[in-house]
Amino acid sequence: MKSDHFTVIAFYEFKKIKSKFIKYKKQFNNFCNEKNIRGTVILSPEGINGTVAGLDDSINELILFLNKLNFNKTEIKYSYTKIMPFYKLKIKLKEEIVPFANKVKNPGKTGKFIKAKDWNNLIKDDSVLVIDVRNKYETKIGRFKNSVDPKTHNFIEFNNFIESELSKNKDQNIAMYCTGGIRCEKASAYMLQEGFKNIYQLEGGILKYLEEIDQKNTLWEDECFVFDNRVSVKHDLSTGSYELCKGCKNPISSDDKKSEKYEIGVSCPNCFNQRSKDQKHKSRERQKQIELFKEKGHSYAYDILNTNQYKKYWIWKINNFS
Repeated sequence: MKSDHFTVIAFYEFKKIKSKFIKYKKQFNNFCNEKNIRGTVILSPEGINGTVAGLDDSINELILFLNKLNFNKTEIKYSYTKIMPFYKLKIKLKEEIVPFANKVKNPGKTGKFIKAKDWNNLIKDDSVLVIDVRNKYETKIGRFKNSVDPKTHNFIEFNNFIESELSKNKDQNIAMYCTGGIRCEKASAYMLQEGFKNIYQLEGGILKYLEEIDQKNTLWEDECFVFDNRVSVKHDLSTGSYELCKGCKNPISSDDKKSEKYEIGVSCPNCFNQRSKDQKHKSRERQKQIELFKEKGHSYAYDILNTNQYKKYWIWKINNFS
C-alpha cells in the first residue's frame, strides 16, 4: 500500500477466552501504543471485536500479534484512507463483544455463511427473506436492494423483531447481513437456538462484499455506515459523503447541513426537536472549546491527520511524554 494511506481493519472472532480477556487488555494497549495504532478493540469472555487504523507495517504486525494470542480464525476486512479515522486508542472489557442481552448460549454455532460472490444469487431468490440487521441510522444511508429494514435503535432490539416478525415461520429461508458480519453471526446463533431452520449470513458483511464485488454487478445501493471518523464508505471503500452530527451521532448529508436546524457540533434535522436547550447549550460550549483549542495551535487532538502529520505527531508525543 502507498505510504500516504492508512490501513483500516475491522476484525472479530468468537472464541472462548474466559478470564484471559482481562490480561489481554494490557497487552493490546501496550502493543497498539507502541505501533501507533488507533481505534477500538473490545475484549470479552466470548472473544474479540475491533476496528483500528495505522500505517501499513503496523497493521501487518498487529495481525501477527493476534495470531500469537491464538486469534487465528479472525474475520478481517481491509479498507484504506488518506486520513486517520480515529482520534485515539480505546481497549474495552465487556460481557459480550457485541451486546445481545446475553441470550446466546453458543455464539459459535451459526447459520450458513454465504461468500460475497454467491450473495447476489441468494438474495435474488424470491423464496428468501433478506434482512438488514443494522440500526436505522445505518440503513437510511444504504442497504441491499429489497431488503427488510427492522428500524432498530440498537442491536438488542433485534430480539424483539425476531419475536414479533419472524418467529411465526421458523422454516422460512432467511438471509441476513450487517457491516462486518459479527451481528449476523450472533443473531443467527440465537435464531438457531430458538428453532429456526434455514438461516444464511453474508460472510464478512457488507465491507467484504464491497471489497470483492465489482460495482457494475452490485445489488448494494448508496453508501455504507462505518463506526469511525469516515462515517461512511462508497462502493470502492473510499471515504463517503456523510458526516456525523455531534449532537445525536447520526450521519448527515450535505442537504442536512443546509437546514436551519443544523448547527455544527450541536444539532441536525434528526435531533433538533429532541435535544433540550440545556443539551444544546453544553454542546455549543464544547464546540467553542474545540475551536479555541485549534486557534491556539493544539490541533492534533481534534483534527483528522494525514500520514505525514501523523508521523510528526508521534515524534512530538514521544519527545514530550516518554
